[in-house]
Amino acid sequence: MMRRRTALACCSVLTLALTATACGGDPVSAGGGSKELSGQTLSVAGVWSGAEQKNFQKVLDAFTEKTGARTEFVSTGDNVSTVVGSKIEGGNAPDVVMVPQVGVLQQFAKQNWLKPLSKSAEKSVDTNYAPVWKDYGSVDGKLYGLYFKAAHKSTVWYSPEAFEQAGVKPPKTYEEMLRTGRAVSDSGLPAFAVAGEDGWTLTDWFENIYLSQAGPEKYDRLARHEIKWTDPTVVKALTTLGTLFSDKRLIAGGRKGALGTDFPGSVEKVFGPKPQAAMVYEGDFVAGIAKDQFGRKIGEDARFFPFPAVAGGKAPVVSGGDAAVVLKDGKNQKAAMEFLEFLATPEAAAVWAEAGGFLSPNKKLDLASYGDDTLRETARSLIDAGDAVRFDMSDQAPAAFGGTKGTGEWKLLQDFLRDPSKPSATAAALEGAAAKAYQG
Repeated sequence: MMRRRTALACCSVLTLALTATACGGDPVSAGGGSKELSGQTLSVAGVWSGAEQKNFQKVLDAFTEKTGARTEFVSTGDNVSTVVGSKIEGGNAPDVVMVPQVGVLQQFAKQNWLKPLSKSAEKSVDTNYAPVWKDYGSVDGKLYGLYFKAAHKSTVWYSPEAFEQAGVKPPKTYEEMLRTGRAVSDSGLPAFAVAGEDGWTLTDWFENIYLSQAGPEKYDRLARHEIKWTDPTVVKALTTLGTLFSDKRLIAGGRKGALGTDFPGSVEKVFGPKPQAAMVYEGDFVAGIAKDQFGRKIGEDARFFPFPAVAGGKAPVVSGGDAAVVLKDGKNQKAAMEFLEFLATPEAAAVWAEAGGFLSPNKKLDLASYGDDTLRETARSLIDAGDAVRFDMSDQAPAAFGGTKGTGEWKLLQDFLRDPSKPSATAAALEGAAAKAYQG
């Protein structure tokens, strides 16, 4: 899945040269005391590169300090499933994989690639996480995945200067957000930069609206394709989204301009040197680009408000995340399971939280560990949502429907952005694509 990785990496590569595919953390001195895993090597695979890989290496180094185990990180790139599968077939399976999608975790479990978590790790999950995170890490009642890193995908980022000029404040409802956008537009700056060139951003728009408007139960059923995409709740959510898409005052460059704007470009339109919009909707990772690429001070000249409640519903909290899993074919099962037990602790989460560019679903992590007030506010929102958090719906779908450029949900929502006048027809097209993908 390229979407989150591209989004997060695009700012990192500007400030850090990509590290080598594998980088090892040498064991530190035992400091006079023996360490139980000294002399052993733990291999961990994940999608991260650049700043993310560098910061995760700090977590690996903390594990080395604690246990004596040497660590080796292998960057898989975006196609985790293919890379891990080929390594298993080649007899070179990593011990641990950081999996970025619920669907991939489920796929690995059904292919019998994974070991269930130890009782100790499961106890830590029960103690330190809201139950919803255990649910997303489980397959057929067994816990395989421990969610270490999360994304908060219900944040709308804005320029305080643009809001001040228009005389508006952050809105509390979706309807108020549209009125705020029109007021901003009347003041001379288009309201939203929409990254329509990247279909994944449009799925995120839909998911937030649907979760708030239809509620979590319907959201779960649609994510499992237990209800059809022609359901009236889907048509209603598309109609709500179409209200924004069809208003020329609300979208920078109009619909055509949006379809030619990728995610990094949408952030640039708000926080770049020549602002072309006042707001951009996407996850907490917007802050990294605004800060690293455009020098914005997060919390001062780049702020966010929670994605607002729609039509009397509750404000949505949509998340994504990376789960650690242990491969059966890995060569170091003991070190792998101890590593997952370590990742379940607030101590491990604090290492990356202090480095930045990270949110933890671990409710026992002291929010003071985060490096700035905006991150603390985002993390608090994620934790306070508890079991109301819902994982990105398209990440739960088969890739043919929810995760492939130029096809499925991505393409059909781009078509809807191009012409939002027929939500029922779009719902029917979505159902056709979903039915085919879920049967496959």
